[in-house]
Amino acid sequence: MNYRALALDLDGTLTDSNKNLPKENKAAIWNAIDKGCAVILASGRPVLGIAELANELELDKRGGYVLAYNGGNIIDWKTGELMYEKMMPSECIHEICSQAAANDVVALTYTIDEIVTENDTDEYVLKEVKCNNAPLKKVDNLEAFVDYPVSKFLVVGEHKKLLPVQEALLKKHGDVLDAFFSEEYFLEVVPNGVKKSASLESLLEKLGIDRTELIACGDGMNDIPMLEYAGLSVVMENAYPEVKEYADYITLSNDECGVAHAIEKFLL
Repeated sequence: MNYRALALDLDGTLTDSNKNLPKENKAAIWNAIDKGCAVILASGRPVLGIAELANELELDKRGGYVLAYNGGNIIDWKTGELMYEKMMPSECIHEICSQAAANDVVALTYTIDEIVTENDTDEYVLKEVKCNNAPLKKVDNLEAFVDYPVSKFLVVGEHKKLLPVQEALLKKHGDVLDAFFSEEYFLEVVPNGVKKSASLESLLEKLGIDRTELIACGDGMNDIPMLEYAGLSVVMENAYPEVKEYADYITLSNDECGVAHAIEKFLL
């Protein structure tokens, strides 16, 4: 098969356990770009958390795409063009914040250059800070602070405490938002219809690439839609067991440069 596009999750896939980009993955991606492959960084991270990696990969010079917020934004990284954007309905913000407080978990969202939350010491908030290598802003009232359009909220905490938050949000606002887990401790709250597969479909249509020509690499539960969508689904050895059920091929772990291994096997 002549694959023409490569969608890469970041955390647990492209980056190692220390959130660094291995040089082997970088070299393999550059070789794929040189062969004419469209490289897409597809992540639940906000744009501010993807930018550094996109620039390290020189997508601003070599060409490539950033799919942020699980697909809420698509950006042509070379031209800076915002190709797609979908925002959270403002009427949902009260319920997100109140359900987080009622269940002893923490809600957060983003500005252009910061992560914003009411709790700047929570261990799961700090995991998100580390993932994105981003500044953290503490506010007294998150609901009151968010008077601007946002693409995603993240509710973080113990899985058992997040489950009733997910249930309540879907029950009250399931017609306009979706709530799903990327990690057991990360509940992603996005506008309805936002998922990696839907935004990939939109992007590939613009690029004139068929889904059968797409390789998707991932490890997390929020990667399942794009793994189902892609012509070839590559799952990391370190992935959740339920994610491995969607694999056409299981590559090496993220700490063993599994992305480079898959690129060499299927693209080079």
